[in-house]
Amino acid sequence: MRLNELADNPGATKDRLRVGRGVGSGKGKTAGRGVKGQKSRSGVTIGGYEGGQMPIYMRLPKRGFNKPNRLKFAELSIRRLNQAVEAGVLPKGDVDAAALVNAGVIRRALDGVRLIGGGKLSKGVALHVRGATPGATKIVEAAGGSVTIVDGKPAKVEKTEAAPKAKKAAAPKKAAAPKAEAAPKAEKAPAKKAPAKKAAPKASGEKDDLTKISGIGPVFAKRLNSEGIMTYADVAGLTKARIAELDEKLDLKNNIDNDDWPGQAKALMGK
Repeated sequence: MRLNELADNPGATKDRLRVGRGVGSGKGKTAGRGVKGQKSRSGVTIGGYEGGQMPIYMRLPKRGFNKPNRLKFAELSIRRLNQAVEAGVLPKGDVDAAALVNAGVIRRALDGVRLIGGGKLSKGVALHVRGATPGATKIVEAAGGSVTIVDGKPAKVEKTEAAPKAKKAAAPKKAAAPKAEAAPKAEKAPAKKAPAKKAAPKASGEKDDLTKISGIGPVFAKRLNSEGIMTYADVAGLTKARIAELDEKLDLKNNIDNDDWPGQAKALMGK
């Protein structure tokens, strides 16, 4: 056997039907569509036509696979349950749909609560729910809790307990506010007079802020302090000989005379 002799078994393959290739082929001329008529044209959906009456596919109801009385559950994940446990909002003992709604864990119970999801639970909880996945049940049981499946739709729960507590707590705060304001007002009056006594230490030999004088920056202030010139009085008492000596020694660039440091110091002392 050679490569050019390789072939499949007889009858294993079949050529497609080629229509419209002459009358001798058996499927020429009308190509198997017959003569004229509606069915010989393309784009005709006559399979569901019943002579003008309502077809059966339109008479039958279209329910499909959607269950008309299916239940709608409020899904509770393990992560959300663990947040509620760590926050301490769940009551002690059995936790049902009403307890979960009152605690704010779920918004409404619908047809029941269904426990889903994965993760970890820090503390065991005795849950009474409508349904639970196997994985979620194992997580609750591993934490020391239990999952009990309860049949029947839970009753509607209305939150009415949180409102009165907020009102009772707000009332005493308003009464305590005026009492606290009366005492500080009497104490603040003498405290404002205290800063007036701080003007006395300026007469002593304490160091003044020489940078308030125009022409004296932080660098020149340090150079003057190294020569014992600390206060405005020291600057105001500079003589011409002392000014010439400081210009040569500290390289003040004649700013003492140009900016009139002694005059500015006397004005600051007057203030």
